[in-house]
Amino acid sequence: MRRPLRDTLTIALPKGRILKEAAKLFRAAGVDFSEILSDERKLIFEDIADGLRFMVIRSQDVPTYVEYGAADMGIAGKDVLLEQAKDLYEPLDLNIGVCRMVVAEPRALGARDNPSRWTHIRVATKYPNITLKHFLNKGIQVEIIKLYGSIELAPLLGLSERIVDLVQTGETLKKNGLVEVEDVMGISSKLVCNRASLKTKPRRVKELVDSLGKALARMKR
Repeated sequence: MRRPLRDTLTIALPKGRILKEAAKLFRAAGVDFSEILSDERKLIFEDIADGLRFMVIRSQDVPTYVEYGAADMGIAGKDVLLEQAKDLYEPLDLNIGVCRMVVAEPRALGARDNPSRWTHIRVATKYPNITLKHFLNKGIQVEIIKLYGSIELAPLLGLSERIVDLVQTGETLKKNGLVEVEDVMGISSKLVCNRASLKTKPRRVKELVDSLGKALARMKR
């Protein structure tokens, strides 16, 4: 039986690795959108029986789609949420997309460097807001160069001595002659919700949050 359109939940999903992890978690919660994984060109998938619509977009765009109500809910990394500071409800940490945000620098510099003595540094990053807050809280003046990709190149080409970026295993840093010198924060992906949808579709939102919460509990056992 098809649900009324007003009762349909639209969920924004990020492309890439997190999408695959999310598919596994949602499947454990009784929701299967694995069809999306078999066709990367398909951007919208509808589960008519369960009244769900999934949209696949860039991870950085998820908070915007959810905040403005184009999606009722979504999955976004803590890094994206803190960087953008959108007005969203975060009911659940999904424990997927787990990684760390770190400060890194060339190995030769790291061998003689002492972060406790930093007073003014130049940093390249995709996360200028998080980076600025991190260093200002430590009383360090920071010049930030915003980049959109291949952050590891910045120290190699003299654009900056240090970077702030995400690492999972640290292999990319090692291959580019960089070493971690400071942790900024741990990162995982959160379930986020549009605040208006909390009021207009409270039962649907609660059902999904509860199902995912139970699936997470089972997977941790």
